[in-house]
Amino acid sequence: MNLIEIMRNRRSIRKYTEEAVSEEKLQQILQAGLLAPTSRGKRPWEFYVVKDKEMLEKLSKAKQHGAALIAGCDAAIAVFADSDLSDAWIEDSSIALAYMDLMASSLGVGSCWVQMRMRKDENDADAEKNVQRIMGLQEPFRMVGILALGMPAEEKEPYELDELKWEKVHR
Repeated sequence: MNLIEIMRNRRSIRKYTEEAVSEEKLQQILQAGLLAPTSRGKRPWEFYVVKDKEMLEKLSKAKQHGAALIAGCDAAIAVFADSDLSDAWIEDSSIALAYMDLMASSLGVGSCWVQMRMRKDENDADAEKNVQRIMGLQEPFRMVGILALGMPAEEKEPYELDELKWEKVHR
């Protein structure tokens, strides 16, 4: 499958089976993140792999909406960055997370990017700080998001190329 086909088929998967993501597939997903380009080659990101069910449950409650699926995934990759190392830590981390998301899709692993930066929990507390606390990290380590991973328990139709919003392209 070529890259455009992987992109067409990549969809946010929020429901997972009990089947584990193999260590081989997890390694390939992490390799993709480590291969991601960064500003000035700084590589400010750090990837924290979480498989512990209790920790996944805690992370699923770090923000008010859109994180519950983490409790049902097999593994999650929390993407942090040393914000002192690069002023482009958000962009660098986002590219790495996107690379891992695409690799997961190419391997038949369901994934969903869970935004934490600039989000709140039900008590209006900062979701990023919640995750820092849960994972025992602090400044200068900042978080972009968490990539939830699992074998898909749902199937979604691929995007159709003839439905692309070409009106968004300006020349």
